[in-house]
Amino acid sequence: MSTSTSLGVVQKFLSEYLNQTPKKLKIVDSYLIYILLTGILQFAYCCLVGTFPFNSFLSGFISTVASFVLAVCLRIQVNPENKLLFSGISPERAFADFIFAHLLLHLVVMNFIG
Repeated sequence: MSTSTSLGVVQKFLSEYLNQTPKKLKIVDSYLIYILLTGILQFAYCCLVGTFPFNSFLSGFISTVASFVLAVCLRIQVNPENKLLFSGISPERAFADFIFAHLLLHLVVMNFIG
């Protein structure tokens, strides 16, 4: 595969993403990128510095992974293309479930830290 073909595919993907993706999904996608970068930074810090307070690293990294999974679930439920799959769940209900799951997750993480 040549470089020009790869560049064309990426440009087409970006233009279709910018033109066809609803604003709500773009916001969720930016949150997903933020959480992904946070997890990468935590893992890099762990590799460079060490894991002396192991519970702190583990709870932080588990919190990042779980937040990413919850955000992906929110994105799937809010996506208009999946309306038939989640016909009984409104976007507001999906967001409320996301917030409740986050509160529960962070209670568990804070309890795990000690």
